[in-house]
Amino acid sequence: MTDHTHDTAPTRFAEAGGIRFAYRRFGNAAAGRTPVVFFQHFIGNLDDHDPAISDGFAADREVILFNNTGVASTSGLVPDTVEQMATDAGIFVDALGLTRVDLVGHSMGGLVAQQVAIQRPDLARRLVLVGTGPRGGVGIGETSAETAALFTVKLPRQEDMWLPVLFAPTQTSQKLGRAYVERIVARKDRDDSPFGEQVYAGQGAAIHTYGATKDPAYAVLKNITIPVLVVNGTDDIVIPTINSYILQQFLPDAELILYPDANHGAHFQYPERFVTHTKLFLDR
Repeated sequence: MTDHTHDTAPTRFAEAGGIRFAYRRFGNAAAGRTPVVFFQHFIGNLDDHDPAISDGFAADREVILFNNTGVASTSGLVPDTVEQMATDAGIFVDALGLTRVDLVGHSMGGLVAQQVAIQRPDLARRLVLVGTGPRGGVGIGETSAETAALFTVKLPRQEDMWLPVLFAPTQTSQKLGRAYVERIVARKDRDDSPFGEQVYAGQGAAIHTYGATKDPAYAVLKNITIPVLVVNGTDDIVIPTINSYILQQFLPDAELILYPDANHGAHFQYPERFVTHTKLFLDR
């Protein structure tokens, strides 16, 4: 696995719980560090992960990317609750024979990663939450019609849809966003499995329910006792940045980093910075 990079790691499959999970596993296992499992955002698949981040981590630990249940080349029906997504993710990690992992979750993936940490405290060692928020957080599942429309636009190169979703409208942010898109389209054998309406419907329902389940004192966060790093941009239009402050304030052991002139994909805008900061956190 050490011979592979983000763009060359083969797509593998693991059967567990009646689901055939598509995943890629690569990196330096010999370094002895805890493997890192990445949890994907809304309607994202294997090829929406950033090679600059994956390869940055893979230099000194194993990296595991996977498609959620029912997404692209993973079989099954998309769960309509975050709890079931977390259960499925735990089943997947168990199928790989791993007993302790670090979790990196972006957006919806951050909701799922939090739930894994709650449901499977035996499994999660450290948690990194990017562009996400707590159960019942501010505006979660209440995306404006204007923002929601960005996820369904059809373009000649569909990956360009991520520019207004993940990056700020400034010239600098959009330039860095275009660099991200070029990185994710570079892989020659991209996973082009079609997305059905069930992906939008199931994941959308899960996010809406998660946001609508109010927890005024954010008491559920007290169940996440492992160290947490919270990362976001200064103006997240998908899961408002205020939610990152809430996570840092109510989690028992959390620290917060905000990147300037950045939106929902702040870590894609500053991948080298994100890798450096996150490794310092994971290796502490």
